[in-house]
Amino acid sequence: MLETSARLLRLLSLLQAHREWSGAELAERLGVTPRTVRRDVDRLRELGYPVNASPGTGGGYQLGAGAELPPLVLDDDEAVAVAVGLRTAAGQGIEGIGETSVRALAKLEQVLPGRLRRRVSALNAYTVPMLREPMPSAVDPAVLTELAHLCRDAERLRFAYRGHDGAVSRRIVEPHRLVCTEHRWYLVAWDLDREDWRTFRVDRITPRPPHGPRFVPRTPPADDLAAYVSEGVSTRVYAERAVVRLLVPQQEAAGRISPSAGTLEPDGPDACILRTGAADLDTMVVHVLMTGLPFEVLEPAELTGALRAARDRLDAALARGGPDGPARGGDSVPER
Repeated sequence: MLETSARLLRLLSLLQAHREWSGAELAERLGVTPRTVRRDVDRLRELGYPVNASPGTGGGYQLGAGAELPPLVLDDDEAVAVAVGLRTAAGQGIEGIGETSVRALAKLEQVLPGRLRRRVSALNAYTVPMLREPMPSAVDPAVLTELAHLCRDAERLRFAYRGHDGAVSRRIVEPHRLVCTEHRWYLVAWDLDREDWRTFRVDRITPRPPHGPRFVPRTPPADDLAAYVSEGVSTRVYAERAVVRLLVPQQEAAGRISPSAGTLEPDGPDACILRTGAADLDTMVVHVLMTGLPFEVLEPAELTGALRAARDRLDAALARGGPDGPARGGDSVPER
């Protein structure tokens, strides 16, 4: 049995990790009796944590928003500063901390008093970031936190989705996880109408509440969801797909190729395999050449033919003239 102080921290962590727990579930997780759970909940309330309880067989415990921020955590100004910082980090897609920012923001906003939420909203609404480069896809942090809550609580999501062609469709899904790349957020979810896993760009999602009901989470489509999303947005979505051996170590290739452009896997110490896609073979040729890395084509064979055709067009263009090439009509440029 856990000591009281450690058990209180564990109880608080459980309440933050899930929307609602029954007394029996908490007792089983903590290895105590339901009566001890009730006493521990009372202790958390005495410390300032807003734990709500609903009676009856369908009732349970839920960490809610209180009149004041729980003590010994953050004061009002600190809470506002942290919330604004987390929203900024989540919205800008800062590499390495995006998902962590959303999880922390979801926990903080769950207990943030109304007066502080208004301050955070005002700061975000009237603050304009000056970035060196515009973000390719702006994501509302409020949408991110809403999706994070639904993933955590296993509640169905209803939303309008704008496709790449601008067409809008209505979707109902069972959200599973949020995945972020350098500049974009994606939602991995089970699409109820299509009866299959789908990946949605979050900047194209407009939630249409009410959401729910709750669902039993399914087995995810892959153990490595980051690799799954990377393959989906860089390869599976395209008509033409290619497998190319890059003649450099994987770590070097990863510095030139983003997860949204292709997936990489090691092929010995001095090479790696790139799997990627494009709308057509000519675009694929440009895509592979723009990596700036030595390579050889593994498949499809048609890509080798497209590379030869591109080489011939380049040779012909150079032969027709230019500052350092022959003049038009095949005449040589006289020496100066």
